[in-house]
Amino acid sequence: MKFADYAFAKSHAYGYGLISYQTAYLKAHFPVEYMACLLTSVKTNYEKAATYLSDARTSNITVLTPDINKSGINFEPVVVDGVTKIAFGLSGIRNVGEALVGLVVQHRNEHGPFESFYDFAERVPEQVLNKRAVESLIKAGAFDNLGHPRKGLLAVFESVIDTTMARRRERDQGVMSLFGDLGETAEGFSERQVIPDLQFDKAEQLKFEKEMLGLYVSDHPLMGIEGALRRRVDCSIPDALESADGAFVVIGGIINNLKRRYTRKGDQMATFDLEDLQGSIEVTVFPKTLEKFGHQLVDDIIVSVKGRLDRRDDSRVGFMAMDVTVLEGLRVLQEALHIKVAAQAITETMIDDLKATLSEHPGSSPVFLHVAGDKALRLSSEFDVNLDRVIGQLRATFGDAAYIA
Repeated sequence: MKFADYAFAKSHAYGYGLISYQTAYLKAHFPVEYMACLLTSVKTNYEKAATYLSDARTSNITVLTPDINKSGINFEPVVVDGVTKIAFGLSGIRNVGEALVGLVVQHRNEHGPFESFYDFAERVPEQVLNKRAVESLIKAGAFDNLGHPRKGLLAVFESVIDTTMARRRERDQGVMSLFGDLGETAEGFSERQVIPDLQFDKAEQLKFEKEMLGLYVSDHPLMGIEGALRRRVDCSIPDALESADGAFVVIGGIINNLKRRYTRKGDQMATFDLEDLQGSIEVTVFPKTLEKFGHQLVDDIIVSVKGRLDRRDDSRVGFMAMDVTVLEGLRVLQEALHIKVAAQAITETMIDDLKATLSEHPGSSPVFLHVAGDKALRLSSEFDVNLDRVIGQLRATFGDAAYIA
């Protein structure tokens, strides 16, 4: 290849070739360890971390939520029930620094795992019991495997810490409570506030998880409906980011960080982060578009957005919204393919092409053909299709001649 003759010195090409080979070898033979290192390398870059987390899910590699007894400072492989998984690094939690995590991990390694939140509060160095840091650990799920519900623990953790710290200081100073000899057990102080059995609903728990970790780990609002969403967009967000400046595409996902503001003229506009299972992008909604769709926009709803890619700023890639559609009922959507065709567009060639395309992607979803009015013809079950695979080819083959839904 002539380009390689003048663009790269042999030593340069050799170095990159060796690194590529080593990387491919590690990914093929040590996929969990490789992915753990990859996630650690981007633990403060949530956009890239979300992309790698999606890659892990696609590769059937489980990334666990932070665990006060299993997680290290960084992402690490752990064996759970005979299966190697990745433990989320504690230093990746907001408001929890590496120095604090180092103290926790060191104490755990020297004195054994924590048996409960009370045990944690009684044992760790005082500087670890920073209430803001502990609150973040709870919201991230770090104490889940100790049997404490997140909402219940959040309700009482400050009181537990205050009581425990007071008793620890009394003990260190040699002060006994009135019934000190009877009130203490081998497990610690018996004067413990009960942690109520209160649970967050799934949406609220995921919201806190995203706030603390920067991404959804235990689950994702789009899990289970990714196929239905994919059929309403042109491509995933990472694929859209590879498009040229000014490209018009339809992307979809969940709205986060919605912010409304005013222009110099006093008109309202908005920005929000749109996130799918593979990545995220900042979307700008200018005043005219906001007038049409602004009343629909709130955090945590699933939408499709038609717009234009903006690469004018070298430091970031944005998306200018032109149309926003709230996608409701995706989880209860009937998994069927509806093809609407104008009567005058039907020809023998088109019918043959349609049959061939449907036959190439067999599956379990029924196909309905709409020709005129509200009546639909249910095609024979021999033409049932795999929706995720057939949609793109149908759109590419028939273009505007058929409406695919």
